[in-house]
Amino acid sequence: MSTADSMPADIDALRAALAAAEAARREAEARASGVEAMVAHLKLLIARLTHDRFGASSERSRKLIDQMELELEELEAAASEDATVVAAAGGTEVTSFTRRKAVRGPLPDHLLRERVVLAAPSNCPCCGGRLAKLGEDGTETLEVVPRQWKVIQTVREKFTCRSCEAITQPPAPFHPIARGRAGPGLLAMILDAKFAQHLPLNRQSEVYAREGVNLDVSTLADWIGACTATLAPLMTLIRAHVLAADRLHGDDTTVPVLAKGKTTTGRLWVYVRDDRPFAGPAPPAAIFHYSPDRTAAHPNRHLAGYVGALQADPYAGYNDLYAATRKPGPVIEAGCWAHARRKFFELAELAKAPLALEAVRRIDAIFAIERDINATPPDQRRAARTDQSAALVNELEAWMRQARVKLARQNDVGRAMDYMLKRWPSFTRFLENGRICLTNNAAERAAWHRGWTQGAAVCGL
Repeated sequence: MSTADSMPADIDALRAALAAAEAARREAEARASGVEAMVAHLKLLIARLTHDRFGASSERSRKLIDQMELELEELEAAASEDATVVAAAGGTEVTSFTRRKAVRGPLPDHLLRERVVLAAPSNCPCCGGRLAKLGEDGTETLEVVPRQWKVIQTVREKFTCRSCEAITQPPAPFHPIARGRAGPGLLAMILDAKFAQHLPLNRQSEVYAREGVNLDVSTLADWIGACTATLAPLMTLIRAHVLAADRLHGDDTTVPVLAKGKTTTGRLWVYVRDDRPFAGPAPPAAIFHYSPDRTAAHPNRHLAGYVGALQADPYAGYNDLYAATRKPGPVIEAGCWAHARRKFFELAELAKAPLALEAVRRIDAIFAIERDINATPPDQRRAARTDQSAALVNELEAWMRQARVKLARQNDVGRAMDYMLKRWPSFTRFLENGRICLTNNAAERAAWHRGWTQGAAVCGL
């Protein structure tokens, strides 16, 4: 049927169709207006919560961030749909309804490039003359190759000697799991999906079934158990490497644990070795321990034989480690200046407290020195701290003690000062040891992401 035959036959039908299209366009514009306001509001809330997430004391803020990011994703998808409706209706674009999209950057250079050349005509379409190449224009499209399953058949040919009748055959290939049919790449994918992407085995089994490969949940669980046993020596080596450090970062975070009929809260402890700030040659690594609670027995067991410096946030469970009578020796406590600064920064940003702003200014001056001496040897760091940082630290202490006596006992800025003054020896320890960092951010990042780029071991699960 032609286009002319499919159009309404009378003027009234045309007007009704035009009115319906106009109503749809206006409705889409109205929805877009509301979506824009909600998107802006959610982005602001997400930015604030993300800024505070490393200092959060519970899982609630992290769950709230995840929920709002999901809602933001749905709203932005709806805004794109409404924009398409407006464009299809032929309406004019209203400035207040225009969504601001992120600037599109180039696609990563490391990706494989497949060059597709669209064939040009052999002769000029206008006059039929001969064509000469003037140049070319190119566009790039990001594409993905779907996952491909395969079965590797390893054939071991068997030979017999015609002289002595001895039988010769190559040895059987190595398998990560004895008498198992899973290759190392498949096992790595399953482990990554479960522990890095937090994808339960039942969901993995359903995904693989849709791809034509039936792997029962019990089979996947058996493979994970076998991999855990196989990787145990590697975990032992990583643990020995981490605990051989002169200075460790320590932290713990909550982790949801499935229980019968409910979800309980466990703890995930992380200890990080990162010698890069003082130009150490050893690669960074981290070990993780799980515990059902947060009692002092756990860090005491984790660091039973460790003697060195521990950078961690204040926690009474570490006190036995710092005791002078501890065997084989006391652990050196090193405070986190980023954690202390955060308390002042929040008061300076939210309450506009002048004393908090002054404290941030003084602490930032110390951080500026640390940035200049980052990745330098310990002796050079200690010398620079003695020459430059020590005076600023002493001035900060004197200023805080003088200002504290003028503040009420329950004053928020006073409490932030008390947090540092009561633990002042731990905050000044970096002046004496060039291996100690100013912050414990390395452990907080590792605890948040529950992983480490160079190596990680999960113990006690």
